[in-house]
Amino acid sequence: MRFVKILFAVTVVFAVCSAFSMKKDHGKSVYAFGVGASFTDTIVYFTEIQKLDSVKLGKDGFLPRRDQYSYQLKNYLEFNSLQPNSTCMIYFSDNLNKLEKEASKILGKYRKSKNVVVQKIELDKFSFKKPEE
Repeated sequence: MRFVKILFAVTVVFAVCSAFSMKKDHGKSVYAFGVGASFTDTIVYFTEIQKLDSVKLGKDGFLPRRDQYSYQLKNYLEFNSLQPNSTCMIYFSDNLNKLEKEASKILGKYRKSKNVVVQKIELDKFSFKKPEE
């Protein structure tokens, strides 16, 4: 009987210790959308919010190799003759709701302007790919 009590106590201690050592955050999903604009064009292109494949934010909260994602959008716009010499920006977050609010805020500013046409780039035409390391 004493052996059973000791075994039970060891099992409980092991279960409690292992429960505290487990991380709850196994890598949150990262979401992003891009905006492409040009100083010589009245059209602003933007992508849908996309979940980035197997990407985690760095310890500083920044997206690793975020410049490569901007270049992907820039290359898409230039190679498809949509907008030469565009300036592309990427917005990212691990919180989808925050990113949706940010997207509507940014697009709202562009839509207020009477001189700018906002065009959406569909997900089946363009999606961000994880840059090779």
